[in-house]
Amino acid sequence: MSSSTASDVVEKCEPHSAHSSGDHILVIDHPATAAVGEGPNCPVSPAMAQREITETITIPLQKYPRGYPLQAAFQASESGWSIYRSFNYLHSRVILDLQDELRCLEENLEEIDQENSQKQRVGSRKDDILHWRREKEESPRASIIETIRCKLVSYDEIVSKARDLNTFQRPSNRDYRSFRTWMWNRKPLSYEREEEFIKRREDLVSLRQGREWSGFDGLVESCLQKIHCRFTHRLFATKELRDKTNDEHVHYYSQSRVEKLVGLIVTVIIFILLVIPVVTMYKLTVIGHRNSTLDAVGILIVFTMLFSAAMSFLTNAKRHELFAAGATYCAVLVVFITNFNNSSNNANGVLLNH
Repeated sequence: MSSSTASDVVEKCEPHSAHSSGDHILVIDHPATAAVGEGPNCPVSPAMAQREITETITIPLQKYPRGYPLQAAFQASESGWSIYRSFNYLHSRVILDLQDELRCLEENLEEIDQENSQKQRVGSRKDDILHWRREKEESPRASIIETIRCKLVSYDEIVSKARDLNTFQRPSNRDYRSFRTWMWNRKPLSYEREEEFIKRREDLVSLRQGREWSGFDGLVESCLQKIHCRFTHRLFATKELRDKTNDEHVHYYSQSRVEKLVGLIVTVIIFILLVIPVVTMYKLTVIGHRNSTLDAVGILIVFTMLFSAAMSFLTNAKRHELFAAGATYCAVLVVFITNFNNSSNNANGVLLNH
């Protein structure tokens, strides 16, 4: 970098906490106003430099040739459409074959051990090897153990991979239907048998990672698609997502923006579920009717059920988490009921004394 441009670059240096040698992290947050390496005769305005830094390249789907290039580009364009076969049946067949091969090897090893036990060579691996060296032959026990070792490595690897594959989540109904609809409309593959994988739904897995509010997120995204317009598309999709395709039936939404909307909705729901019962119980306490406490308990039961239902629908909370959240919510409302009743009793006592 020339001296004329180096002065225009602002570098913020902070010590790296992971190194005690004084290393620094350089953060450059202002572009230079002259082209690097071109000298002062080729000035670049700050607006042009900022445009060059922020400019991105997005290859739209229509640029890919029809066939596997288009199919791969579409499935890679959205994590929800990363849907592939898991081949659970083939995994099971391979595991079963290896299992039976290992069983046969295990029986052969037991037979060899029984033969060697009579010759007292089973108690020492060294004696067994020396015996077969004198015979100028390979030890049957060492040979079969080596075969077992190789088979066990393959067996353990396939079993572990099959277990990991079973932890993948299945594609949601919305993602699966969108994928099937696109394939029906575009028909990217020319051979029908190669398209049949999408029909094996029980054998499909999705590479999309689960989100905290996966079910509710899907409902919000479905609602956004139904009310899709230019405003919602610009609000919930980045420029790169809008440039991915010109297909009027395919709409991309930013997951981070949708999650912010979901977070806002969930916050409002929680606020409502906390404020309404508190205000209602306060009004019942102010009235001072003899059935006010019973009515407040009824309100507590109803809103605790609503809160638990909201937690179950809006989140992927586990059973013990739902139980803990419901108990905490109920305890908070009980504290309000107790405080209101005590305040009401104290106020009535003061009035009676007067």
